[in-house]
Amino acid sequence: MPFSFQETELPEVKLVSSKAFPDSRGFFAEMYKASEFNINGIRDVFVQENHSHSIKGTIRGLHYQNQPMAQGKLVSVIHGEVYDVAVDIRKGSPRYGKWIGELLSEKNHNMLWIPIGFAHGFCVVSETADLVYKISGSEYAPEYESGIIWNDPEINIQWPVETPVLSEKDLQLPSLTNSHNNFSFESIQQ
Repeated sequence: MPFSFQETELPEVKLVSSKAFPDSRGFFAEMYKASEFNINGIRDVFVQENHSHSIKGTIRGLHYQNQPMAQGKLVSVIHGEVYDVAVDIRKGSPRYGKWIGELLSEKNHNMLWIPIGFAHGFCVVSETADLVYKISGSEYAPEYESGIIWNDPEINIQWPVETPVLSEKDLQLPSLTNSHNNFSFESIQQ
């Protein structure tokens, strides 16, 4: 199998590793195969794919879309390296407000599966980075988008940067306590 699937400290969030097959021309790697993802519990249908290019020190997030337009994300890095973060925001979850972070890079071929009910953000640790991520659930719907401030002390993410590059929009995001989200642990168990 060209993939391995590893549970993280947030069991619904999975670290997916893709095997690369190098030769003198470069390498070949599968990024997604429905049959293998299905066998490993990721049965979502992807409806959109995004590409994000950012400079070193950029933090994007923490973002999510509320129901009924919620999204899952399969995040990969095709150039550079990022510290990718998922936060459990399902009310009633025993892990509510807990987070995990993983280094994703063009070299390690790792991906992070972030299901519905989790906020997502990342920090660029290389000079530049390009993320490509598949979206399940719903396409982008700006009226349902929401987020949490990157440095919320309640969540206390250990970002690899002290003074990040942020968008004006991300600077205005609320704390987890004051954020609007309509996810509950009971309704989103996978």
